[in-house]
Amino acid sequence: MGIVHIVMFEFKEEATAGEIADTCNRMLALKDQCLHPTTKTPYVKSGIGGKQNSPEGITGGMTHIFVVEFANEEDRTYYLEKDPVHLAFVKSIGGVVKKAQVVDFTPGVF
Repeated sequence: MGIVHIVMFEFKEEATAGEIADTCNRMLALKDQCLHPTTKTPYVKSGIGGKQNSPEGITGGMTHIFVVEFANEEDRTYYLEKDPVHLAFVKSIGGVVKKAQVVDFTPGVF
């Protein structure tokens, strides 16, 4: 059973439209750029994202949402702790991201 990893960003007020687009495009590109340490092939099962459009008014300032899926715990752990592409991305966004929130879940496990 896979793991769903949800990442939400609130961008700094001074972030330009170009910086926001670049950050979002690079976040989506992680799906293909992050390579498994032994197989050297992409290991992120899926990755989608977009600008939030909920009419409920309870987004907490989050404006851009991404959903990434991993096949297993080992892949998620590698992504979060060791994947050099992901770690470089995280390090690179501090200048434009005001706040990030992340939640994960395993479908059907309560």
